[in-house]
Amino acid sequence: MKLITHISRILVGCLFILSGLIKLNDPVGFSFKLEEYFSEGVLNLPFLVPYALMIAVLLVIFEVVLGIMLLIGFKPKFTIWSLFLMIVFFTFLTFYSAYFNKVTDCGCFGDAIKLTPWESFTKDVILLVLIVILLLQIKHVRPLFGKLGQNAIVFMAYTLCLFMAYYVLMHLPIIDFRAYAVGTNIQKGMEIPAGAPLSEYEMIFIYKVNGVDTEFSQADVMANKVPETAEFVDRKDKLIKQGYVPPIHDFTIELEGSDYTEDLLKEPKLILLISYNLDKAEADGLDQLEAFYQKATKKGYKVIGMTSSDATVIERIKKAHQLSFDYYFCDATTLKTIERANPSIVVLEKGTIVEKKHFNDIDQVTLK
Repeated sequence: MKLITHISRILVGCLFILSGLIKLNDPVGFSFKLEEYFSEGVLNLPFLVPYALMIAVLLVIFEVVLGIMLLIGFKPKFTIWSLFLMIVFFTFLTFYSAYFNKVTDCGCFGDAIKLTPWESFTKDVILLVLIVILLLQIKHVRPLFGKLGQNAIVFMAYTLCLFMAYYVLMHLPIIDFRAYAVGTNIQKGMEIPAGAPLSEYEMIFIYKVNGVDTEFSQADVMANKVPETAEFVDRKDKLIKQGYVPPIHDFTIELEGSDYTEDLLKEPKLILLISYNLDKAEADGLDQLEAFYQKATKKGYKVIGMTSSDATVIERIKKAHQLSFDYYFCDATTLKTIERANPSIVVLEKGTIVEKKHFNDIDQVTLK
């Protein structure tokens, strides 16, 4: 049993450190995932949405440090009980997501390792079992170093995690695991390979029967099982089997209802100034964009803004910050995936991403 305890200790500690570091590399991305959980229709805790980033940072730092504390045997009772309570909470979230299909990706390993909801739940159940073993055999979890050494390691872990969190928030993730990493060609990322499996759908017909909207399958309709007095309401397609989904599948550049994606991705020198939500954009960042736009334009770049905000918000923000470039529309989720800073700068050459910068580093953008 002692050997099993040591194996459990190593597995749990390493997994918590790995999971925590991946999310600590991109706490903004993890905060977006928490916002999904907090939203109405999932956990229905909308009052927590404004604090999602703070909660994300604190949670992932605690996750990393707990993993280190377990490996070195620091305060075993506190550490293992904390791990137990955390994994119980995570297990509940992943089960809720899987069973009710509310959040399709738990974000356990950020964008580095994608797990389905049921895979995430299974992973958490395994971790729960391992942590229960540690609770039952806590006497075998002994410190590896003296008190001074233990305290020094934990203090150093907290300090390094805080520094890493500050750095990635003030700049960008150290490692970009997303589909829009530097070097990615957007057009190729949207391609579907020949022979790739296609999604399968079932047509569902909705009829009003005795005043109640009732669903009928295509087979029911063909078999004349719909009452003659029923009134047709709508038709929808139900996904039966998910086919191949390209890494980039929702990228568009639209202006006043027209799609300019194909034309703009052919530009040899294109810069996107991205703000997924202009109302939430940092004023310090927006104040720098006009001067950068003028500078880049003189260097021969086509410079456009990209946002999901509506025309009223765009005009208000442009006036407030004296911006003269056009803002094109793109889905908010897509823009959040492309970049984490709001605003941020993305440089493309014929559709290939060659540089990405936080607005704090706008003066470091390479303009050829």
